[in-house]
Amino acid sequence: LRKLKYLIRFHPFDLEFKRHCKEGKLPNYVVIEQRFFDILAWPGNDDHPSHDVSRGQGLIKEVYEALRSSPQWNEMLFIITYDEHGGFFDHVQTPVEGVPSPDDIVGPEPYKFKFDRLGVRVPAIFISPWIEPGTVLHGPSGPQPTSEYEHSSIPATVRKIFNLKEFLTKRDAWAGTFECVLTRKTPRTDCPVTLPEPVRLRETPAQEDKKLSDFQAELVQLAACLRGDHNKETYPHKLVESMTVKEAVEYVEEAFKVFLNEGDKARKRGADESSAVVVEAPTATPTHRSFAHKFFSCLACNN
Repeated sequence: LRKLKYLIRFHPFDLEFKRHCKEGKLPNYVVIEQRFFDILAWPGNDDHPSHDVSRGQGLIKEVYEALRSSPQWNEMLFIITYDEHGGFFDHVQTPVEGVPSPDDIVGPEPYKFKFDRLGVRVPAIFISPWIEPGTVLHGPSGPQPTSEYEHSSIPATVRKIFNLKEFLTKRDAWAGTFECVLTRKTPRTDCPVTLPEPVRLRETPAQEDKKLSDFQAELVQLAACLRGDHNKETYPHKLVESMTVKEAVEYVEEAFKVFLNEGDKARKRGADESSAVVVEAPTATPTHRSFAHKFFSCLACNN
């Protein structure tokens, strides 16, 4: 995604995603990222603790209603999934046999993890006028005897639907695909136009002056690579050890802006569109830009 040709694929959710829905101009594949930082102006809506879960459910409502009202609705498959199970007990054992490593990378000492097993189950919800009400998928029928539905099932299914030539890794070549869920011959007409308003669960405001969670710190460290700060002595740990949530938002916004500006300069110089944008020199300390809170806090990235 750091290649020059992909920079124009990032769009602000509030400003452009809904407009593209309304105008029927959504591309074939869209990924929506949540707001991972919880600040007063724009509370987090990613369902991570200690963020208000109702904000995350509100995002789902907002996305669904935008898709449902789009002239492209009868071409939609809306997928909602999670990267974690929330800590709940699962009676189903995690698959540990016949799971291929995506790329044969082995983790560091002392565990040397081979990435050859799956974790606990996570929810996946499919929404489309081409799905019968109450449909449940329990497991795939292939492509291999040990294949399972997992996160790599998404690129595997995209490859199959759009007849793409290659898999990304050995994992999505192994993962089950779910195009079989689209069983109707005609689209449904009874899908609700709106969803209920989620009940607010947290009465306290966002604590934007608190220290970062481990996950938020990792996001800042990733942003540091976009603006060249990974070359500094403070990277990775000193960069984030005293940073607040509000400061992190400002830092990430500025890092992304630097990254986009460098990409624009490279394009004007005639750089190859397949080349990656790399910022080498450290940049100035970021300043607060109120509009950027909205612009970068919830992005829709499409292909």
